[in-house]
Amino acid sequence: MPLLGKDLLPLTPPVFHILLALAGEERHGYGIMQDGALQTNGALQLGPGTLYGCLKRMLAAGLIEESEERPDQELDDERRRYYRMTSLGRKTAREEASRLAGAVSAAKARLVLGGRSLAGGK
Repeated sequence: MPLLGKDLLPLTPPVFHILLALAGEERHGYGIMQDGALQTNGALQLGPGTLYGCLKRMLAAGLIEESEERPDQELDDERRRYYRMTSLGRKTAREEASRLAGAVSAAKARLVLGGRSLAGGK
Protein backbone atom coordinates (compact mmCIF):
# COMPACT_ATOMS: atom_id res chain seq x y z
CA MET A 1 0.00 0.00 0.00
CA PRO A 2 1.51 3.37 -1.00
CA LEU A 3 2.34 5.98 1.63
CA LEU A 4 0.01 8.91 2.10
CA GLY A 5 1.18 12.34 3.16
CA LYS A 6 -0.45 11.96 6.58
CA ASP A 7 1.41 8.67 7.15
CA LEU A 8 4.66 10.62 7.44
CA LEU A 9 3.44 13.17 10.00
CA PRO A 10 4.53 14.86 12.10
CA LEU A 11 7.55 16.08 10.18
CA THR A 12 10.64 17.30 11.93
CA PRO A 13 11.25 21.05 11.52
CA PRO A 14 14.28 20.49 9.21
CA VAL A 15 12.29 18.18 6.89
CA PHE A 16 9.34 20.60 6.78
CA HIS A 17 11.58 23.56 5.95
CA ILE A 18 13.46 21.57 3.30
CA LEU A 19 10.12 20.80 1.64
CA LEU A 20 9.16 24.47 1.82
CA ALA A 21 12.49 25.41 0.22
CA LEU A 22 11.72 23.05 -2.66
CA ALA A 23 8.08 24.13 -3.04
CA GLY A 24 8.86 26.88 -5.52
CA GLU A 25 11.92 25.62 -7.36
CA GLU A 26 14.63 23.02 -7.59
CA ARG A 27 17.60 23.75 -5.36
CA HIS A 28 20.99 22.39 -4.45
CA GLY A 29 22.03 21.74 -0.85
CA TYR A 30 23.51 25.15 -0.12
CA GLY A 31 20.46 26.86 -1.63
CA ILE A 32 18.20 24.77 0.62
CA MET A 33 20.29 25.75 3.66
CA GLN A 34 20.04 29.45 2.77
CA ASP A 35 16.29 29.29 2.16
CA GLY A 36 15.67 27.47 5.47
CA ALA A 37 17.48 30.22 7.34
CA LEU A 38 15.52 32.88 5.41
CA GLN A 39 12.16 31.21 6.14
CA THR A 40 12.84 31.21 9.88
CA ASN A 41 14.66 34.54 10.22
CA GLY A 42 17.80 32.60 11.11
CA ALA A 43 16.17 30.46 13.82
CA LEU A 44 16.80 27.27 11.84
CA GLN A 45 20.40 26.83 10.73
CA LEU A 46 20.69 23.58 8.78
CA GLY A 47 24.19 22.21 9.03
CA PRO A 48 25.54 19.90 6.32
CA GLY A 49 25.14 16.77 8.45
CA THR A 50 21.50 17.50 9.25
CA LEU A 51 20.71 18.61 5.71
CA TYR A 52 22.23 15.67 3.88
CA GLY A 53 20.93 13.15 6.43
CA CYS A 54 17.42 14.54 5.92
CA LEU A 55 17.79 14.58 2.13
CA LYS A 56 18.85 10.93 2.15
CA ARG A 57 15.80 9.92 4.23
CA MET A 58 13.50 12.12 2.16
CA LEU A 59 14.75 10.54 -1.07
CA ALA A 60 14.12 7.07 0.38
CA ALA A 61 10.60 8.07 1.50
CA GLY A 62 9.76 9.50 -1.93
CA LEU A 63 9.25 13.07 -0.69
CA ILE A 64 11.91 14.47 -3.01
CA GLU A 65 13.88 13.33 -6.01
CA GLU A 66 17.14 14.29 -7.58
CA SER A 67 16.76 16.46 -10.64
CA GLU A 68 18.55 15.68 -13.89
CA GLU A 69 18.09 19.24 -15.13
CA ARG A 70 20.94 21.67 -14.55
CA PRO A 71 21.20 25.42 -14.82
CA ASP A 72 23.62 26.94 -17.30
CA GLN A 73 26.73 24.70 -17.26
CA GLU A 74 29.04 27.73 -17.24
CA LEU A 75 27.40 29.12 -14.09
CA ASP A 76 27.07 25.84 -12.20
CA ASP A 77 29.41 23.42 -10.45
CA GLU A 78 28.90 19.95 -11.91
CA ARG A 79 29.33 18.38 -8.45
CA ARG A 80 26.13 19.98 -7.17
CA ARG A 81 23.06 17.84 -6.88
CA TYR A 82 19.70 19.49 -7.36
CA TYR A 83 16.53 18.30 -5.67
CA ARG A 84 12.84 18.79 -6.33
CA MET A 85 9.71 17.94 -4.42
CA THR A 86 7.58 15.00 -5.57
CA SER A 87 3.78 14.96 -5.52
CA LEU A 88 3.97 12.94 -2.27
CA GLY A 89 6.29 15.61 -0.85
CA ARG A 90 3.86 18.39 -1.80
CA LYS A 91 0.92 16.51 -0.31
CA THR A 92 2.89 15.80 2.88
CA ALA A 93 3.97 19.45 3.22
CA ARG A 94 0.33 20.56 2.86
CA GLU A 95 -0.79 18.05 5.50
CA GLU A 96 1.94 19.22 7.88
CA ALA A 97 1.10 22.89 7.31
CA SER A 98 -2.54 22.12 8.13
CA ARG A 99 -1.53 20.18 11.24
CA LEU A 100 0.69 23.05 12.41
CA ALA A 101 -2.06 25.61 11.72
CA GLY A 102 -4.41 23.58 13.93
CA ALA A 103 -1.80 23.46 16.69
CA VAL A 104 -1.30 27.23 16.51
CA SER A 105 -5.08 27.79 16.68
CA ALA A 106 -5.34 25.54 19.72
CA ALA A 107 -2.43 27.32 21.38
CA LYS A 108 -4.00 30.72 20.76
CA ALA A 109 -7.34 29.58 22.12
CA ARG A 110 -5.81 28.06 25.25
CA LEU A 111 -3.14 30.63 26.02
CA VAL A 112 -4.71 33.96 25.13
CA LEU A 113 -8.35 35.04 25.04
CA GLY A 114 -9.08 38.71 24.54
CA GLY A 115 -5.63 39.70 25.75
CA ARG A 116 -5.98 37.75 29.02
CA SER A 117 -4.12 34.57 29.73
CA LEU A 118 -6.28 31.56 30.51
CA ALA A 119 -3.47 30.09 32.60
CA GLY A 120 -3.86 32.77 35.22
CA GLY A 121 -0.79 34.75 34.14
CA LYS A 122 -0.83 38.42 33.30
